[in-house]
Amino acid sequence: MSRIRTLLAALVAASMILTACGQSGASAAPIKIGAIFDLTGPTADVSTPYSEGMKDYVTWKNANGGIAGRQIELTSADYAYKVDQSEQLYTQYVQEGVVAFMGWGTGDTEALRTKIAEDKIPFMSASYSAGLLDLTTAPYNFLVGTSYSDQAVIAVRWALDDFKAKGSADQIKIALIHNDSPFGQSPVADAKTYTEANGGAFMDLAMPKGATDYVAELAQMTTFGAQYVIIQNVSSPAAVLLKDAKSQGFAGQFICLNWCADEILVKLAGDAAEGVMGTLPFVPPTVSVAGQTDAEAFLKAKGSSLAEKGLHYTQGWWTMAVMAAGIEATIKAGNEPTGENIRAGLETLQGFSTGDVTAPISFSASSHKGNNSLHLYKVTGGAWTQVSDAISAGQ
Repeated sequence: MSRIRTLLAALVAASMILTACGQSGASAAPIKIGAIFDLTGPTADVSTPYSEGMKDYVTWKNANGGIAGRQIELTSADYAYKVDQSEQLYTQYVQEGVVAFMGWGTGDTEALRTKIAEDKIPFMSASYSAGLLDLTTAPYNFLVGTSYSDQAVIAVRWALDDFKAKGSADQIKIALIHNDSPFGQSPVADAKTYTEANGGAFMDLAMPKGATDYVAELAQMTTFGAQYVIIQNVSSPAAVLLKDAKSQGFAGQFICLNWCADEILVKLAGDAAEGVMGTLPFVPPTVSVAGQTDAEAFLKAKGSSLAEKGLHYTQGWWTMAVMAAGIEATIKAGNEPTGENIRAGLETLQGFSTGDVTAPISFSASSHKGNNSLHLYKVTGGAWTQVSDAISAGQ
């Protein structure tokens, strides 16, 4: 009998050891994150450096212990800005076990939000559409950058102040010219409402896909009498617009929202970019802040630099860093990083510092808007120069 008891005890001990090993293995399992980027489509000029920043952050984070000791396993692909491709890749990655997803465009992010909510997958994209802040329809979407609507309102506020300072007796007239897509259309209604509520006249018009010039659009804005023009597009078409405006003698003041307020615009537009204003939720490489230190050191070791990679690289780096912070908060709270738990972990982030790359990021159970403030910049001498303190859309 004693031999049987001894054998049973040994079996129980072995079972406990195997269970412990299994639990240890589970806790050390990599954290799977999916991502899509536009590397060959119409927004590839800004998505490519963004993707590089995100991927390099993962490499850097894994080399520095990962998230609470667990490695990040990032799976990504080029979807060429095609909504059907984004849906296919998203479904594939969720089936493969990703617990969080990093998207890109407004059209695909909005198309996916119902599926994201059903799958309970925390989702951050490079779209800052205010429509993604409705927690009823998008409970798992989180915005790291200042929303397009808030950016547009800040741009209009600046235009109103600038117009008033010039002492003009005329009515202010503001045009918003945009990418012909959900991304481009996202801030139109809020910009129009704010302009008209403050006594201004407003018009919006799309920038046709594949256009080689925007002379016709400039003629429409001239007829309207626009003194200020907000651009909601990426850098390449915006640069064409600026060069056309200079050649046509258009005198309006241009204001770029974040996807054309970058060094790519300055490089492509040359002298035509001088004096352009920009709403920048993320600081450019020309401004040294603490939040750029790790990325700069990482790139230096690879023979590169932030000046070479640009603003959108930093944007990708810190977007992934915010997601990682939410996952880390989840694990530190003693919870396994499932989609539901990561959402709860992200909602605990309050005043999360990006080292002044952005305004502090805060999420809660009632708001997934990371921040609503930014600095205004102006192209001076071929570089983006800060010209304001932090401004919020609600001020």
